[in-house]
Amino acid sequence: MSQTIDIPEDIARTVVTPKAYAEDAPVHEAFRWLRANQPLGMAHLEGIFPFWIVCKHADILEVSRQNDLFHSGDMAATFTSIEGDQTVRKMTGGSPHLVRTLVQMDAPDHPKYRVLTQSWFLPQNIRHLEARIRQIAREHVERMASLGGECDFVQDVALTYPLRVIMEILGVPPADEPRMLKLTQELFGAGDPELNRSRSNNPEQDGGLGDLQAVIADFFMYFKKITDERKAHPGSDLASVIANGQIDGAPINDFEALCYYVIVATAGHDTTSSSTAGAIWGMCQFPEAFANLKADPALIPGLVDESIRWVTPVKHFMRSATQDTQLRGRHVKKGDWLMLCYPSGNRDEEVFDEPDVFRPERSPNRHLSFGYGAHLCLGQHLAKMEMRILWEEMIPRLSSLEFAGQPTRAEAAFVGGPKHLPIRFAMT
Repeated sequence: MSQTIDIPEDIARTVVTPKAYAEDAPVHEAFRWLRANQPLGMAHLEGIFPFWIVCKHADILEVSRQNDLFHSGDMAATFTSIEGDQTVRKMTGGSPHLVRTLVQMDAPDHPKYRVLTQSWFLPQNIRHLEARIRQIAREHVERMASLGGECDFVQDVALTYPLRVIMEILGVPPADEPRMLKLTQELFGAGDPELNRSRSNNPEQDGGLGDLQAVIADFFMYFKKITDERKAHPGSDLASVIANGQIDGAPINDFEALCYYVIVATAGHDTTSSSTAGAIWGMCQFPEAFANLKADPALIPGLVDESIRWVTPVKHFMRSATQDTQLRGRHVKKGDWLMLCYPSGNRDEEVFDEPDVFRPERSPNRHLSFGYGAHLCLGQHLAKMEMRILWEEMIPRLSSLEFAGQPTRAEAAFVGGPKHLPIRFAMT
């Protein structure tokens, strides 16, 4: 291991550059170098607070399991510049967060807010959704079958299938789904010129934070109406649970209810759509995986986990140390900022054999895509159920599958995945 803790500037810059994630190879090459040469080091980039890059599977677990030692809420929970941090604090009156969701919370607030919906997402409580999700899956398979043997799988299937599921769970009418999809893409695709609100090639220089604030304001305006309706007329949907939730015996305030809607509405479908598209991408790139799945449908649960590992839709979260500590023999100081790099942990050679190969039969598959510890993804069981059901309906009907053009990924260093996926297929 290198004796210095400093990471080469070009490597650090790659890790935080949205275009590197769109190109894919550069960022995985950077992570591969880090795992081999500097598995825990400090990045110093102009205009950025110094930060540790945590790229090994074991270290990401170590940080994630110690929520008292490594906080999510004291500094920005996602990567930003010093100027961006200062701008957000001016916008919010001192907070480093434009929104306050579970992602930005620590104890004692985090467990109180998490418990509002936690039981709703337990496996035994979402089983009643399976029949309806299967119906939605069949509708999407039929739609794909009607497209004449070619489609953009992201645009035609992967985006709309999980969107329909989570919007129905929230109680959002189908007519409003395009609006929710557009807002989500503008939120998570802020660095992508095809997806951000201004269609800017340089969003950081062209008022990107203002665009994000406008997107969040649009989310709030929409969900404020739903909050008021569910308070007056509670139903059985998740929106009613949030709108009428209580914290410490008092009703949840509107701002935090609206933030709750935003995280459910966005993370509840965008990450699932990326992993769903990633499965098709993987089966096209590795035809033996598709052949194995056709021969043995019992591999479908493995396909779900492998696509989630391979794509890793959430690229990072940031943490800050609450006191001096040791990590991998390094001295981490109180107040230090750390980047948990999930795509790197999910391709750690010490944990995954042939990590760059798409293998649905991979077992065990200890991927980190849902996080770990107190911040483990609330919706993981729902996401896996959605994907399993779609493949149970689709794969038996697919007789051939291949690329029909060049697939592309979103320019996103926080949350992202396949953006366009042209495929050619035969379906019974």
